[in-house]
Amino acid sequence: MANQFKRRVVVTGMGVITPCGNTLDALWDNLINGRSGIGANTLVPEHEMTCKIAGVCQEFVPENYMDKKDAKRMDRFTQFAMAAGKIAYDDSGLHEGAVDPNRFGVIVSSAAGGLGTIEAQLKSSMARGFNKCSPFLVPMMIADIASGWLSIKYKAKGPSRCVVTACATGADSIGDAFRAIQYDEADVLFAGGAEAPITPLSVAGFQSARALSQRVEEPTKASRPFDVDRDGFVMSEGGGVLMLEELEHAKARGAKIYAEIVGYGRSSDANEIVAPCADGNGAARSMQAALDNASMKAADVQYVNMHGTSTPLGDAAETAAIKRIFGDYAKNGLLTSSSKSMTGHMLGATGAVEAIISILSILKKTVTPTINLDNPDPACDLDYVAHTARSMPNLKVAMSNSFGFGGHNATLIFKEYV
Repeated sequence: MANQFKRRVVVTGMGVITPCGNTLDALWDNLINGRSGIGANTLVPEHEMTCKIAGVCQEFVPENYMDKKDAKRMDRFTQFAMAAGKIAYDDSGLHEGAVDPNRFGVIVSSAAGGLGTIEAQLKSSMARGFNKCSPFLVPMMIADIASGWLSIKYKAKGPSRCVVTACATGADSIGDAFRAIQYDEADVLFAGGAEAPITPLSVAGFQSARALSQRVEEPTKASRPFDVDRDGFVMSEGGGVLMLEELEHAKARGAKIYAEIVGYGRSSDANEIVAPCADGNGAARSMQAALDNASMKAADVQYVNMHGTSTPLGDAAETAAIKRIFGDYAKNGLLTSSSKSMTGHMLGATGAVEAIISILSILKKTVTPTINLDNPDPACDLDYVAHTARSMPNLKVAMSNSFGFGGHNATLIFKEYV
């Protein structure tokens, strides 16, 4: 459906906590230089470890972003959300009184919620008795609590909710926030995702599903989207939050504007629980819906930040989807890449972080590389900007794809603001 609403939505603040850096500058510097954030899994004890590598936010210190007492009452995923939210809020130049609290909302989500808290409390209760369970268990584990904390902290009394669509969670949260502003439900929203899935049970589950890379002796080379030797993704953690704002509201307060969000599309594979449509049908419908929403043609897009997880089925299916939508242009002018080759897969946070990377690409007129693409899979035959970042002076529109278990597909389109 074409965009029939006149309210335009822009991005006025961005915040990240990632294995590749906790500031926009650090993240960008690492990505354009092809530096991987994948290393040893330092979050899981050796005797409980099923996978020895992960994308850990090694430099993250909660107390740098929030009160120590509050941090102790949060699961790690909520800490990521609060930290990325604070960075985005401060970056936007917003302050109390700059927005009507009733027109200020939060859609910051997690795919899995407080896994670490659940596992720790179960272990403790099994040992000490269930009557010793922490009274903070429920408010620490529920997936919507990040939105709750941000709402309380910043007195945001407008729409507040959580979107759960597996690895499409972060992108769908941004899309829902975009529509909330378009539909005149709010003027400003926190939007994004956070995830802290590097726990013994979570890693074991993905390992048993044979979704994780086994290249444990070469951590920085384990995530290799589109490469013939790819064997699964690398589990990562982090958070990404954007401040979305109605254009006139942003202009009235003299806000800096990073980019405009112009399109959001979503679809369902209706195929299998974990396997995408091999022909890319589901992902293609999501991309087409985003283009229709933006009133754009495929040729208007210069860059696609692909979901590109480094799984054999997923990378080939997404490649097929892009060729369905972009036709000959897919192999003749369109640039694509997967930042997961460096960040790993942050599950519910990944769509938000990659939205930010897409916006930075527009601003910097540069496409981040896909590292470790040494032997391209014949089924993956697009220009993935292998190994080295590439200047793209004409980059004005970027698309970002996110797909999740259960067949959830989400696509966002960002445009240079002029």
